[in-house]
Parts: sequence; structure tokens; C-alpha cells
Amino acid sequence: MRHRKANRKLNRPSGQRRSLLRNLATSLFEHGRIITTHARARELKRVADKVVTLAKKGDLHSRRQALRVLYKKEILSDLFASAQEKFGDRKGGYTRILKIGYRKGDNASISMVELVD
Repeated sequence: MRHRKANRKLNRPSGQRRSLLRNLATSLFEHGRIITTHARARELKRVADKVVTLAKKGDLHSRRQALRVLYKKEILSDLFASAQEKFGDRKGGYTRILKIGYRKGDNASISMVELVD
């Protein structure tokens, strides 16, 4: 039974899944928006919102926790520097998922994930 299992498996072993989400989160904070499948976008939203919440706290422990998710330290320092002014009054929902359409090859649902300003 699959009761109370929170994560989607995305047809990958756990290490690959963790690495995929870290890469997606790093790309999202680097570019501001990315295009991916809808299932990946929904999992990415959970990860990205947690990282922004850590960035809003801004202390050393939060920085180290966020560094476990993001690959590039430059992106992390930019996020921590600008998170309070970008998302200071917002209590949650830092990312937005917009459905774009379907991929031509396999008809997978494609979505765009972007940071809310």
C-alpha cells in the first residue's frame, strides 16, 4: 500500500531522483523560470518553496541546509541576498506552475515553473 507516501518516484531510483530535483532547483534559481514535465514541476515546486523559506530566514544554519539542495554557491548567495526583498511579505507560494501543452514526441504534459515576483 502507498498510504501517506509524499514523494513522486518519477521512474527513477532515489539517488537519481534527488539529483534531478537538485538540478531543476538550481536551474530555476539561476534562470528564474524553466520548462519541464508537469510531474517534475510539481515535485520541484515543493523543493523550491522550501529553499526560498530557508533563504528568507537567512541564518547560517539555513544557508547550510539550502546548500544541500543547490549545486552552485553563487546562486545560493544571490538568493539569500535578494530573498527578503523579493519574498519578504509573502507567506508561501513562491513558485508558479503554468501548463504549456504537450510534448511532441511522447505527448507528455509540459509545464513552465517560474518564481513569483
